[in-house]
Amino acid sequence: MPNDGPASDRSASVAPDLSDIEKHKLPVLTCSIVVGLLAGLVGTLFQRGIGWGQFLLWRLQEVSLAAGLPGWLAPAAGSAMLVWGAIFLVRRFAPEASGSGVHEIEGALAGLRPVLWERVLPVKFFGGVMSLSAGMILGREGPTVQMGGNLGQMVGRTLRIGQDQLHILIAAGAGAGISAAFNAPLAGILFVIEEMRPHFKYGFLSVQSVVIASGAAALVLRCMTSQAPVITMHHFESAPLESLGLFLFLGTMFGIIGFAFNVTLVSTLDLFAKLRGRLDYLSGLLVGAAVGFLSWKYPHVTGGGYEVIPWAVLQQSTVGLLLAIFAARFAATMLCYGCGAPGGIFAPMLALASLFGMAYGNAAKEWFPDLAKYPGMFAVAGMGALFAATVRAPLTGIALTIEMTQNYGLILPLILTCWGATIVAQGLGARPIYTVLLERTLRMAGTKINHDASKTPSDS
Repeated sequence: MPNDGPASDRSASVAPDLSDIEKHKLPVLTCSIVVGLLAGLVGTLFQRGIGWGQFLLWRLQEVSLAAGLPGWLAPAAGSAMLVWGAIFLVRRFAPEASGSGVHEIEGALAGLRPVLWERVLPVKFFGGVMSLSAGMILGREGPTVQMGGNLGQMVGRTLRIGQDQLHILIAAGAGAGISAAFNAPLAGILFVIEEMRPHFKYGFLSVQSVVIASGAAALVLRCMTSQAPVITMHHFESAPLESLGLFLFLGTMFGIIGFAFNVTLVSTLDLFAKLRGRLDYLSGLLVGAAVGFLSWKYPHVTGGGYEVIPWAVLQQSTVGLLLAIFAARFAATMLCYGCGAPGGIFAPMLALASLFGMAYGNAAKEWFPDLAKYPGMFAVAGMGALFAATVRAPLTGIALTIEMTQNYGLILPLILTCWGATIVAQGLGARPIYTVLLERTLRMAGTKINHDASKTPSDS
């Protein structure tokens, strides 16, 4: 046949190219596995370090009580020193480790912020352990995302891979960080694809790498701890179709709350930024002391929120009590994040959502007993809704809530609440919180902001 020769030549020329592509993928995928395993290990040790720190603080309280000292003194003094130490580490050695750190990774993916893993990793780890052990109303997910991204940078630089591949490893490490914090690999994948979409370079290889790293991190976490979900909660049946309107209305309320959360958080950061010299460090001492006192007097007001969520759902608390704790935790979250201590806002947001959602559910049960038989359903749905309103990543919020609570029967109510929250928040002019935090960081650093580059599709 006359065409056999040319066709054979074309096949021969194409085959080596495909082989080269596969050879190019293998090192990146291998590095992604390494990044995921390291992120899972660091995330698990971070979680255990927080537990050890909390145990030591509790032992200090026991010793002080045995010595006849007031019960509030040890937790107040211990928390004050831990928070002051965490802030000192951040201000002295790695200012990039302040707060959540998620926006720092987004800035790195956009080429706007450096990834200084040599100093950020130790400061974020030990500073985060100190601040979260003190009972600060902060979460461990922000630190694990930043540490995961820095681990991606570390592996890439160590192995001298190209800049494009380095970008992939940083994103893969960020997804692995979410996976390790919440034991939620699907949420880790969606977080990178959805929340970091303005800066994440989509491609089959980059998505593969994020999937592999997130899975590897979850595998390490489960091997070192357990396969149980982060939050132990009742598994609810599917909500009645007639009650879906109540979930949609709840979503609109969370849209307003999410808008208020974002505005208040940035305003609090600006207020603390005006403090100078000794007042700056004194604010950390005062916030830490207040948190320590509250952890002794009102334990449900402090902490990341992992214990508050099941408590809110299981306890037969009044609407007034739940709203009071919600208001106290809202204000305390602003102060804890605003003072600059390392820690995230995911877990505090989920706790706030469960408290308000449970209060809403209890009220709905009184008014519509046939439609709101199980108020805890609204607490679960609210967790995804507030996340969607503040972070503007509804798919991640849905997946995260389901993986954390194992309530697969509430997918439809979650979709409705997240949709309502997103629409209302967008209508009020709210922007994704990490985009706002990144722009604020760039502005304070004197970096010219390209608003088009940082704008998400939903902002257009």
